[in-house]
Order: sequence, then structure tokens, then C-alpha cells
Amino acid sequence: MTSPISSETAAGFPGRHLLVSLGRDPVSCIALATLSALFLGAVLAHWIAPYDPLAIDMMKVLKAPSLEHLFGTDGQGRDIFSRSLYGLRVTILLGFSAIFVGGTVGTVIGLVAGFYPKADTILMRLMDVILSFPAILFGLAIAAIIGSGTTAVIIALSVSTTPLVARIARGAALMALAHDYVSSGRAIGLNDWALLWRYVLPNCISTIVVFLTLRLGQAILLGASLSFLGLGTQPPAPELGTMAAQGIGFFFFAPHVTLIPSFVIFFLVLSMNILGDSLRDILDPRLRS
Repeated sequence: MTSPISSETAAGFPGRHLLVSLGRDPVSCIALATLSALFLGAVLAHWIAPYDPLAIDMMKVLKAPSLEHLFGTDGQGRDIFSRSLYGLRVTILLGFSAIFVGGTVGTVIGLVAGFYPKADTILMRLMDVILSFPAILFGLAIAAIIGSGTTAVIIALSVSTTPLVARIARGAALMALAHDYVSSGRAIGLNDWALLWRYVLPNCISTIVVFLTLRLGQAILLGASLSFLGLGTQPPAPELGTMAAQGIGFFFFAPHVTLIPSFVIFFLVLSMNILGDSLRDILDPRLRS
């Protein structure tokens, strides 16, 4: 007997047509190429970076961009291009870690809230309470408890992402539960876990993935903002938000120290947002119709 979910899942997540659909949009292609270049730069930083990102050279302090130093040097003579590659790695790690942790926890909470009406009120009111606090406030609180650093930023971003994903997952679960295939699953004696795993989750996954793709850019920007405020990666370790903060004092006579890491963040987040919009157009069946 054919599974009642097969047609729904195929319609909801057209993975094999994803690249083809993206290739038809020039803006999406540019965003994908930019994002791929940034990701490759971060992954291959150890081989691409021409200098040690922590090497100090007081004879080359605040040098302007040149052939020797493509992005110039900072207030301690460190090569900004090398530091940007390594800092990009940390910035991306912060965003993806927060999306993975917050997305996983939020999906579980949302599915449980949608499937069990008795748990719905308690769980979603708890999510509303968490949503009332900004991510920066979570960062300050967590930094005060465990100290500043990458872990504090990941926890703060994960906590702020969880209720947003929970709301999306709950709404998608309620829509999925209204379909006949759930009733058919109950009729043949499937337990709650089987219904959630085999029928509800596959029909919610495209909506959740689209939201997480859009949220990823926001998480990276929030992570860089927390690092800019001194709550994230601590010097001398490179991180784009921290690098931008360190150049503020030199802005009027060496603006490249702050502007270059800021532009890297800008292009990274912009590319992710454009790609997220394109994925939403492709994966959302209501927009495709």
C-alpha cells in the first residue's frame, strides 16, 4: 500500500529541482557564488591566509591595503586579510551552531505543542516569555554567569532562536495534522511517535528549513553584534565582530580596519538573506502555486 505521505512530501520538498530553480535567477546565482566563496575562504583559511592571523608586526601598524597586505593591517600590524578569513570561520560557526541547536530544540517543542493540546498552552507561553527578552540581554546574562566567549554567544543565539522556530513548527504541525493521512495513520494503529516521525515532521520540514535559512543571516548578524560588544570571541583570536570593534578607535585615519570586517559581514548576511528568499519561493508550495 502506498504511504499517504508520499505525495505530500514530494510536493512540499522538491529537492531535485532546487539547483535548477536557483539557476534561473541571476541574483540568486550571484548570492550563491558569493556565499560559496566566503565559505571556501573560511574552510581553507589555513592554506589561503598569507600571514599568521596572530602575528604582530609593530613596523607595519595601520598600513593601507596594498599588494603586500590586500586588506591592510590593524593597530598591531596584523594582516587583516588573514584575520578576516579566520574570523569568518568563527562567525559562520556561531551562526550555524545557534541555528542547529535552536532549530532542533524549537522543532521538537513546536511539534509536541501542535500534537498535544494539553502541552500547547504551557510550552507556547514559555516561548512567549523567552521572546520578550532580546538576544543581547541573553548574551549579557549568560556572559555574567559563565564568562564572555564563543560558548556564551552560541547559547544566547540558540535560546533566542528556539521560540521562533517553535512557533513555525507548531503552525506547520497543526496544518499537517488536519490532513487525512494522519487520520489514516491513527486508523491503522500507529503510535504518537510514529505519527510525528513518519507523517507530521516530513510535511513540516520544508517550512522549517526555509525559516532557518532566513534566520541564519540574522543569527550571524546578532553573533557579530554580541562580539562587537565584547561578549563573544576574546582578543587576540580573530572574529569579524570583534575585529570591527577593535578598529573603531582608528576609524578617522585608518577606516579600513573597521570597514573591511564589516563589509565581510554585510556580504555574508546579504547573500544568505537573498538565498533564503529564493529558497522560500521554491520550497513554499503556496508561493509555487
